[in-house]
Amino acid sequence: MKITRRKLIYLLGLAGSISILYTINRWMLPLQYFFVKSSGTFPIKERKLNPFIWGRKSLVGIVKGKNIGEIVKKSVELIGGIERLNVREKEVLVKPNVNSDDPYPGTTNPSVVKGVVELLYEAKASKVIVGDMSNPHYPTKDSMRKTGIQKAAEDAGAQVVYFDDDEWITVKPEQAEYFKSFLIPKTVYEAEKIVSVPVIKTHSIATYSMSLKNWVGIIHPRNRSVLHTSRNIEEMIAEIGLAIRPDLIIMDGTKSMVAGGPFRGTTRDTNIVLASGDRVAIDAVGLSIVKSFGLWDRVVNKSVWEQRQIKRAVELKLGATSARDIKLVAHSDTKDTEFSQLVDSINANLGS
Repeated sequence: MKITRRKLIYLLGLAGSISILYTINRWMLPLQYFFVKSSGTFPIKERKLNPFIWGRKSLVGIVKGKNIGEIVKKSVELIGGIERLNVREKEVLVKPNVNSDDPYPGTTNPSVVKGVVELLYEAKASKVIVGDMSNPHYPTKDSMRKTGIQKAAEDAGAQVVYFDDDEWITVKPEQAEYFKSFLIPKTVYEAEKIVSVPVIKTHSIATYSMSLKNWVGIIHPRNRSVLHTSRNIEEMIAEIGLAIRPDLIIMDGTKSMVAGGPFRGTTRDTNIVLASGDRVAIDAVGLSIVKSFGLWDRVVNKSVWEQRQIKRAVELKLGATSARDIKLVAHSDTKDTEFSQLVDSINANLGS
């Protein structure tokens, strides 16, 4: 078929229009989010004490093994056991990373989510809710289903919720300098106990995404849009922590993203799970793991304590302030030279 000049111009114009529409759909905030209203401004709750400590040090447990349910449980045993969380007859909210429908480590490993839910029910929690909200361009319901997190959570007996459908409230942390007001789901605000289940991964905009950044998934898409276009994104991530404090963090390192991200990047089969009650301490350990692989310059070429998320979190007294505040407790199912070397590297990187 002969293509005339006029037809070629038409086809090029059509292709350009499709490209523009795709770009708008990909990056512009969906219209429905502009019409959501806050139910009111709620006070910031009093900060909870970290029950997982040794003397004055925040405990961080790290376990390597093949049975995911077992290493989830062991990681918490290393820091004192699930009993310290006191979830008996309480409702617990579990917050994984379901930013998209990408497989782990772009999102949390569904087997880790299942292991966490089972552990909470073993500790006699009355109800476990698994909830998150994906990037506005990825419907959360689809992401939960495609990643396998919905099935894993429900198989373990949890109720799955999508924060997109929640009632929104406004919080205004007094100490915030960059993120003075934002909306969060009422379900999160009212939760009796909160367990965060982030992943170990790097991030092209925010340098990395672990425990502190996992809470970007609870802020309203309008606020999320502001955060992701700010030059102070990393400081704003830390300031979200003024409004929400998880009682326990169980971090998925079954696969770790050590360069690129947040959706896809360079990964390693690290086969580990970490646990702590201190979000700064566990992020410092996670960063030390990424640093040990030497592939992500933004982490490799800087002390973990100079990372902007960590630095702002330390200023806000959200957790550990240096390596002196952290006690790393490690365990492997077998004698594993590679794991021993990783633990040595973590301790070295924490102190540098």
